[in-house]
Amino acid sequence: MDGHAIDEDGSVGGDLTGLAAAARAALVREIDASGAWAADPVWREVFAAVPRHLFVPYYYVVTAGGYERRWGQNPDPRARERWLRGVYEDTPLATRLRDGELLSSSSQPSLMAAMLAELRVEDGDRVLEIGAGTGYNAALLAHRLGDDDLVTTVDLDPEITESARRHLAAAGHRPVVVTADGARGVPERAPFDRIIATCALSSVPRAWLAQCRPGGRILTPLATGLAVLTVHDAEHAEGRFLSTPAYFVPLRGQGRPGPDAPALGGVPHRAGESDAFRFLLALTRGSLDPQEAYALWEGEGMPQRERYGITVGGGREWAWLDDPEGPYVWPLPA
Repeated sequence: MDGHAIDEDGSVGGDLTGLAAAARAALVREIDASGAWAADPVWREVFAAVPRHLFVPYYYVVTAGGYERRWGQNPDPRARERWLRGVYEDTPLATRLRDGELLSSSSQPSLMAAMLAELRVEDGDRVLEIGAGTGYNAALLAHRLGDDDLVTTVDLDPEITESARRHLAAAGHRPVVVTADGARGVPERAPFDRIIATCALSSVPRAWLAQCRPGGRILTPLATGLAVLTVHDAEHAEGRFLSTPAYFVPLRGQGRPGPDAPALGGVPHRAGESDAFRFLLALTRGSLDPQEAYALWEGEGMPQRERYGITVGGGREWAWLDDPEGPYVWPLPA
C-alpha cells in the first residue's frame, strides 16, 4: 500500500482506490445477505455504484475517553486505511458533534437499503428527503431515479446542507438541497410522490401530507420504528410499522421525540429487555405507564412492531394496535 490520502475532490488515491472498491463490494454482499432490499432488488446496483467514502471524509468512533476522529487526510497511512475500512462497515457513523451531542450521522447502510426499498420509488417519482445528513442517501436516490432534479433534501442546519452539497458534487450529483425546517417540508418543490425522513419524530407533520400526491408514500422513523403511510389526501394518511427497529437523531426544530426511557419498576425483567415492549412504551408515552403497557403487551401475545400503525385524519393523529378503530388506540402529539 502506498499510503495516498483522500484527494481534494473526495476520491482516494493510490492503492486506497482498490481497497475502496473491494470494501464497497463486500458491503453490498453483506447487505444482500441480510435481505434488506428484497422489496426492490434494483437497489443492489445503486449501492454498488455510489461510493460511501465520498460522503464521509471523517467520522467519530466511541472510545473509553470519548470520541476518536477518523479522517481521510490523516498523515498516518494506517490511520487512513482504518478510516476507509470503517466507512464500508455496515454500521452508522457519527459525522457531526457539538458539545458532545450527536447532531448528524450516516445511517447504517443495511437500514438505509431497507428503507429505500420500502419507499417503492418508480421512474419519474419526485422524492423529498427530510434530513440531508452527509448527502449519501440523496445520492442513492438520485442515482436510482437517474435525474437529480427529482430529488430534494432538506435540513435545518446550514453547515450540514453545505457539506452535503460538496459531497454530492464530488459524487457527480446535484439534487436540490434546501436549508429549512424539515417539519414544514419544501412547499415550493411540491408535490412529491414519496417522502422519506432520516431523523426521528414524535408525530407525522401535516405539511408532508399536503405536499404529497394522493396515493403517495411517506416513510418516517417514529418511536424506534419505521412507519410507512399511504397518503389519501392533504389531511388523511394511514399505514403500519415495518418490523425493523430504527434509532435516529431527532429532527431539529421539532424537539426531542420524548424523554429518556421510563423506569421499569414493577415490570418483569424479560419485558424490560424486550425490544418489542420498549417500542410499545415509546409509542404510547404519555398514554400508558409501564405496568399498563406490560399488561396490554402480555395480554395481546407480545406483539411486534408490524402489528402497530398510524392514522392521520379528522384533525388528529393516533397510533393503534391491529385496527385503527379498535380498542387499543393512543393519541400522538400534534
